[in-house]
Order: sequence, then C-alpha cells, then structure tokens
Amino acid sequence: MAAADSADVPSDAEAPDGRVIDFVSGKSIPAKPEELLAVQPFSRQLVEDYGYPKSHIQTRPQWHVKARPSDRAKSYPVDIAVFSGEQHRDDDLYLVVECKKPDRRDGRDQLEDYLRLSRAYLGVWTNGDERLFLRKRESAGTVTFEEIPNIPRFGQRVEDVGLFKRADLRPTHNLKAVFRSIRNYLAANAVGMTRDEPLAQQIMNLIFCKIYDERFTKRDAVVTFRAGVEEPASEVAKRVKASFKKVVQQYSDVFTAADKIELDDRSIAYVVGELQQYCLIECERDVVGDAFETFIGPSLKGGQGQFFTPRNVTSLVRNLVEPRVSDMILDPACGSGGFLVEALRSLWDLVDEQADELDWPDSERESEKQKVAIRQLRGIDKDEFLSKVAKAYMALLGDGRGGVFCENSLVPMKDWSLKTRQEVSLGEFDVIMTNPPFGKKLKIDERHILTPYDLGQKWKKVRGTSLYEMTDKLADSQTPQILFIERCLDLLKEGGRMGIVLPESMLCNPSHRYIMQYILSRATIRAVISVHENLFQPHTHAKTAVVLIEKGVEAENESHDVFMAVARWCGHDSRGHSIPFDDLPKIAERWRRYKDGEQLQFDHLGFVIDSASITDFIYLPKYYNPEVQDSVQALSKTHDLLRLGDLVEQKAIAVSTGDEVGKLAYGTGTIPFIRTSDIANWQIKGDPKHGLSEALYKELADKQNVEPGDILMVRDGTYLVGTCAIVTELDWRIVYQSHILKFKVTNNEIIDPYLLLALLSSPIVKAQVFAKRFTQDIIDTLGDRWRELVLPVPKDEKLRKEITDGVKQAIQLRRQASELSWQAIQKVALDANAALLDEEAEYGFGILNQ
Repeated sequence: MAAADSADVPSDAEAPDGRVIDFVSGKSIPAKPEELLAVQPFSRQLVEDYGYPKSHIQTRPQWHVKARPSDRAKSYPVDIAVFSGEQHRDDDLYLVVECKKPDRRDGRDQLEDYLRLSRAYLGVWTNGDERLFLRKRESAGTVTFEEIPNIPRFGQRVEDVGLFKRADLRPTHNLKAVFRSIRNYLAANAVGMTRDEPLAQQIMNLIFCKIYDERFTKRDAVVTFRAGVEEPASEVAKRVKASFKKVVQQYSDVFTAADKIELDDRSIAYVVGELQQYCLIECERDVVGDAFETFIGPSLKGGQGQFFTPRNVTSLVRNLVEPRVSDMILDPACGSGGFLVEALRSLWDLVDEQADELDWPDSERESEKQKVAIRQLRGIDKDEFLSKVAKAYMALLGDGRGGVFCENSLVPMKDWSLKTRQEVSLGEFDVIMTNPPFGKKLKIDERHILTPYDLGQKWKKVRGTSLYEMTDKLADSQTPQILFIERCLDLLKEGGRMGIVLPESMLCNPSHRYIMQYILSRATIRAVISVHENLFQPHTHAKTAVVLIEKGVEAENESHDVFMAVARWCGHDSRGHSIPFDDLPKIAERWRRYKDGEQLQFDHLGFVIDSASITDFIYLPKYYNPEVQDSVQALSKTHDLLRLGDLVEQKAIAVSTGDEVGKLAYGTGTIPFIRTSDIANWQIKGDPKHGLSEALYKELADKQNVEPGDILMVRDGTYLVGTCAIVTELDWRIVYQSHILKFKVTNNEIIDPYLLLALLSSPIVKAQVFAKRFTQDIIDTLGDRWRELVLPVPKDEKLRKEITDGVKQAIQLRRQASELSWQAIQKVALDANAALLDEEAEYGFGILNQ
C-alpha cells in the first residue's frame, strides 16, 4: 500500500462550524478526518487527474451496496461511487472507493466485499496516507482480486492503463500526494534499500527518466515511462533502465557512469504506475523540491539547516525582485534549485512576452530561452547531492546546468574551483534570490572563513548610544545566515536586488541590532514580509521573514518607503498538510499594486511606512501594524492614553522580574514556584507543579517582595505572553520565575491595581503585546517593550469605578470559589480518613500508617 493525498482540500472546501463542502455534491457535511484527508482529496483527483465527470460520481447522499447476498436493504454505504454514465443504477456501478481515517489500515476486506456483492469491478482503498487499486475477476463462479498499478482515466479501459501517448499526459494539482504514496511504498517494500537518502537518489533518477521521456517523445508516440496492467515488472524495469542510460549519455556533465537505477523490478514498476499518467514538466509545483522534501527526513534538514523553500515563498521573492530579461541571477545556497527554477520561469515568461510582441518563430523562441538559462543563472550549494539535483533539474527543464556548482559559498573565493571563479565574481549579479541555511545549532568557527568578514568580527555597543562598532577581534563563531548576508551584498552589483529569507529575530532582537546596522550601512531595505511560523514546519519552528534589500544607500537625511506585510496563513498547517488559506499570493498582489502606484489601505496584507519612522533598527512588520496603532488612536477622545513606561517614571508603578532556582530545588518544600504556565484567567493556579523549601523562600522573599494586589504578567514564552494574574491573600507566599514581570502599584491615586489588571487584559493592550513580542530563537519575548504599551484609561470617572469594582468583585468571587473547593476537598479527605479508621478498627490493619 502507498500514501495517498493528505489534507489537500480544495480552496472552496472549508465551511464554518466544523463542516466541509463536499467536492462532488456541494453539500455541507461534517468535517470528519476521513472526509478531509481521504474522501475529499480523492474525489478531487477523480475529477481533475482522472477526468471523471462529477455527474458520474456520487458521494452525498452515499450510494449503498449489499452487505450479503440476501441484503435487500443494501446496508453498506460507499464513500465514493463512480458510475459508467450519468444514471446512478446498480447495473452501472463501475468503481467504488473505501476511505478510512489516517490511523486506520483496515478496509481491504471490506472493499472486496463491496466489489463481490455489486456490479463494480474496480476498487480503491485509501486512508489518506496509503492507497491501493483492485480489479475484480470473475471466472467459473469464482471471484478473485488483483492489485493493479492504477485505475484507468475516464474513457479508458483497464487494459489501456500504461498505453499513454505523450499528448495524453496531464499535470496534477498535487504532486506531493503522489510522491508521498511512492515514499511509503518504497519504505515498506523496496528490496535492500530502507534509508531515505538512497531512496531519494533512486526516485530522482526515475523522475529524470520521466521528464526526459516527456521531452524527447513525439506527441503522437507512446511514452517509454509506462507500466501496463498485465505487463511483467521485469519488462517495465528493463525499459526504464534503458531510458536512464540515455539520460546519463545526454547529461554526462550531470550524471556519471556509476549512477544507476538500483531498485528492484517490482518497486520500479510501482513508481512508474504512480507517475505514468502525469506530465511533470507542466505541473505547477517544483517536482524535485516536492520529491526531495518527501524523501529526506527531518534529521538531515534540521542538522544541516536545509529547510527547503515552499513554492509560494519562491514566487513571492520572484515578485519582489522583479527579474529583468538581461539580469544575472544567483542563489548562493541553491539546495535542490527551487529559486533557480522560479528565476528560470520568470526569465522565460519575459522571453515569451518579447517573442509574442515581435512574432518570433518557435525555434527562435526556444533558442533564446536556452540562451538565458545558460548565460544568466548561477547556483551554488556545498552539498554534493543537492547541487547534483539542482543541476539535473535545470538540465531537464531546458538547460542552465552549467551554472550550478558544488562549493561552500562562505569560504574565501580563492578556495573555489577555477570554473566556479570564472562564472561567479564579486559585484557581478543584478539579482540574488536565496534562503540561506539557518538554525541556532549551526555555527562557523573556522578562523580562515571568519577572518574576511566584517560580520565575522566581534562588535560592541558604543557607550551612550544604541549604535554598534566593529572591533579588531575575531568572533569565536558566527551563524552561516549572518555571513551569507555579507557575502550576498559583496556579490551584488550596486543597485542590485536581493530577496532573502531571514530569521525574524534578526530584524528585531537587540542582540542582532549590529547586523541591521551593517546592512543599512551598505544597502536599503525596501520590503519586509513576516511569514507564518508554520512555513518550515514540521521540520523547524523557526519564525522567518522575506526581505527585499537593494544594494546602495539613500542620500543622507532622505527617507524612503518600506513596504511591510504580515502573512497569517502560509498554505499548510504545522504538520505540513495543505490548507486552503494562504496570504502570500495576496501580499504579492498588493506589492504589485503598490509598485504600480496605487495608494494602499493599511492592513496586514500590505502597508507602507516611512523609513524615518523605523525605531531602533526594528524592521518587524507587526511592530508597526497600522491596524493596532489606528485602534489605539481612535480611543483618544474618550480615554487617556497612558504609556506604561511613563507610569513607572511617575513612580505610580514599580516593575521587577523574578528569579530562577534550578531544577534541583523542585519538590524540596511546599512554597509554590510560579512559572508562566501557572498563570491563567487572572489567577495563580492553585496547584503549581513545583514546590520550594521554606529556606529558599526566605532567601528570596525580601528581593521579590510579593504582596496581595501585585500583578504578574508573562513576559517570555509564546502564546502565554501578556497573560496576567493578581496576587491575593491566598497565594502571596510564592516565588516567581524570571520569565514573569511583577507590577506593583505604588500610588493608588494615579491608578488602582484592579483597574490596571483590566487594562492589561483588554483586547487593545493584548494586540499591542502581540505586536511587541519578538521571536528569540523559537520562543517569543516581550523584553523591555512592555514600557511602550499604551493603556486606554477611561476619562469617565464613573466608568473607571465600574471597571475597578467589577474586577474586584470577580477576584473576590474566584477567591470564594477557591475556598469552597478547598473545603470540599478537605471534607472528602476527612470522610475518607474516617472510613479508613473504621476499617482499621474492624480488621486490625494499620492502613493509614502503611
């Protein structure tokens, strides 16, 4: 069995209230796992990949078949029923599909029962992760079933499967589902090969056989890359291996004589059966990128920082840098070639526009496309396998393979091969499109690599300012993404454009301020788009942004526009499953409209701020979110807008942080150690996980000075940042950790603690907290930016009193509830003790003393 489609539900499939719109019937139905992950995706494949009309398919209401020969009521519901015509009758039932939840593997027997007791003679089983295809055979009263490589397209016979002409091949909307299918099958069945890397190499070889076959087969000729229903696997494998020899000969600078297809015959036939009906070179996805992501596990990606860039991001970067037909384009961390392919498509689109305008013949059009691919694209990657994949992919798309090199982009360029030095020079490139490797565990500490870089030196803060200066001391180590910034700026021409994916922390954290200062000393930031944290999940939780940088700085005292946006959706969830929500194409469209001179309405999908408004080198879009700023200012007529930092300066509030005690102190006593997870709903949890000794409490009590009426706020974490609780007489004997802020009201005439609690918990302040919390590695922190929070204090004294009294009453009621629950628990404990004492007296057992 092999993996099928995952949660790649069509864009119009989502409905509110936990329901989904059925792809075939258009009806709203419960969004159960089997619906989202199996029924809906395969229904769509039947229509879009196999060509079956919706009128021939029934999903809702479900078609029923017999559960046994005597079952006149037809008690078995079929998830998907396909008929030979538009009339849905028992005699016309052609194919049945049985769907299960992803974690269920049962169902083949059930599918065979459906086939045995109905007129259908084809069946499909899928659970969203695996699938198989069956054909029913009837002979002399005996029914048997055989697995087949695939089901026929609409209008084909089963015998026609594998007899495709080149003109018959069609692109698919979801290649990742097909590659997942192949990956699962090979992992379970490939003989002598179980590791991901060798499997990846083999599937790459087969993909290139497939693409070669598509490019070099006449439209009316039968393709070589095919597997018939009754064709022996050995014949399929023999034909494909012969085709791969042609690939090696055609691209001898990409493949070597040692490259071979080493999968067993049955596995080769399976892969061919899955891919044969599709036209890969016309598919909308980066096929090599999809295949590679499917076959290479998180261990390789996480360890080497090889987080492969999704297509919606490469497309966004293409829109930002706007390649021109004469541009020299480079990706110095090209991986499997995603950005290079996007750049190639961009240049070819421009060639097509020019060819259409000048009415070029097809031969001249194709010749010019090949020229720009060879002349203007360069890629570098230090991983030999990845650079080979990028080389081969470029070659099979239409050349450009000679511009891909296996080198470490960060070493001194004199260490590169002569060929690379001839093709890649400093100050040569108009455009750089790249996603350099990043990760907190990746460090470069070799002195010969660090020495040439300004960002390889130690930087120190200039006393009395927020600026940094470079020292003459070499840094102990540096992360590669930081060195990549400097190397890319060196490679760009003056006025060149760079679209780069960077960790979001680089754009905002005080510890990285020197990096932003360095960039701005050599270049101008034109656009910053924050992308959703799910973008590189499930491989890494790193939060990133796409940045457009133009080499060269503005004249002194001149400001410029900075386009900013925040993507709240990125097209897939944290597990990597596709979802029908993606802000990146919308942001790209707003960027195009902005470039065309349109005045943008301020919202998260695209707004413009003046560079003079940038604070402390912070280039994080949400920090300048105009929606939040406008909401705060809209309250100015009815509210006094007080900065929290001003209240501290007025000595109305004192602010401090807690302490860390170390894990060895946990469980040494009964004094609650309050962590961020112990704060919720204005309360400190009554049962914190860790208790400290009385001695440690006495050591920290004076310093922490916790008293009833103090307010605790989570400063570091992620989702809990900004969560507040007020200390009461029940829970003031505590120790709180350093990730928590404590606000102590020292002047009740200026602000009441209960009013302060309400203000800190208000939606407008929470929105500010979200805008001001920055990502540090994988967790968020509010840092010292709590001082910037604006509290909307109602000018109406009566309203202020109502809010204050309401909060006070809520806290009192919760305190009473806590006391009542404690008393009830104690009563249960007393009753239980009494019962045990009675039992002890009756039987003479020392139960309570055991």
